Amino acid sequence: MKPRPLPEKALLLGKSLIIADVHLGYEVAMAKEGFYLPRVFHDVVGSLKSLLEREKPKRLIVDGDLKHSFIPEWRERAELKAFFDEISPLVEEVVLVRGNHDVGVLWLRELGVEVVDELELNGWKLVHGHKVVEGERFIIGHEHPAVRLRDEVGAVIKLPAFLLGEKLIVLPAFSPWAYGNDVLREIVSPFLGFYRGDFKVVVPAGDELLSFGRLSRLREVLSRL
Repeated sequence: MKPRPLPEKALLLGKSLIIADVHLGYEVAMAKEGFYLPRVFHDVVGSLKSLLEREKPKRLIVDGDLKHSFIPEWRERAELKAFFDEISPLVEEVVLVRGNHDVGVLWLRELGVEVVDELELNGWKLVHGHKVVEGERFIIGHEHPAVRLRDEVGAVIKLPAFLLGEKLIVLPAFSPWAYGNDVLREIVSPFLGFYRGDFKVVVPAGDELLSFGRLSRLREVLSRL
């Protein structure tokens, strides 16, 4: 079964909707460091609810880093409960594939959330991507893939992107605060160090997806600018 990327930075695979890197609580973590950001919780929940209501999947899968802080705290617990109070009624099943930020989340099982380290689905293995595991075809998050584009006058824009390979799919971060890692310059996930295929780069833009061709070709073209 072929996975289908969506403009909302999500992936459809059969009756499952997959997102990654929501990073709930990011604003609280940044405030502790002296950086004050507007809360986007309601925007994140609203956009996900609209997506679920439109696509009507049976299962929602969060492919890691549902939350941001490595140290669980009471405000985080309240925000996670509020998140699932809004989302869970729209699907039959919710699965969290734990990422490196998902510390202290087993209590989510009390809310009916299945918490796993990996998940086999329609011939694909879902893991977060922060460590390599055995398997044939993978869907991961963690990388927050993006491409940095520069025009002829030097203006720069960074765009989140799907990386679509035959045996590896990398999801863009669902969080609006995750501006992305420029995969043309460096990589974060060890999976990308082992993967030898070429990716198709697909950029979510509004309500459509823009194909930027193959990553190798894009790297070649941008190196000339």
